[in-house]
Amino acid sequence: MAFYQYLVFNGENIPTPVSYAVSLDTVEADSGGETEAGTKQRDVIRSGIVTISVSFAVTAIWLLKLTAYSKMDKLTVRYFDTETLALAETEMFIDGFSVSLKKDTSYKGLWEVSFKLQEL
Repeated sequence: MAFYQYLVFNGENIPTPVSYAVSLDTVEADSGGETEAGTKQRDVIRSGIVTISVSFAVTAIWLLKLTAYSKMDKLTVRYFDTETLALAETEMFIDGFSVSLKKDTSYKGLWEVSFKLQEL
C-alpha cells in the first residue's frame, strides 16, 4: 500500500507524519472591534492563512535534515490541502521545533520531531 505525500520542502519529499493538523487563520485590522450598539465589526485584512502542526517518528538521518530545515528563514512547501484534497504550494517557516528521543537504537535512536509550519 502506498502512502500519500503530505509534505514537500524545497522539492524534497518529507516522510509521512505521525500527526498532521491544518488550521486556517484570519488577520484583522485594529480598526475592527465592538461598535457603540454592541455589535462586533470585523475589518479582515487577510484570511485563510495556513498553519500546519505536524509530528514525525524519524531516524537520525531525518532528524538532521528536519533540524536544518527548521533553521531556514523560509521554505517552499507543498502540503496536503484539506480544502481541495490535493497538494498546494506556499512559502512557510518552521516554528516551535521540538525533538525528543523515542527509543534508543543502534542507529543513533528513533526520534520524535514536532513543529508548526506557518504561512508567510
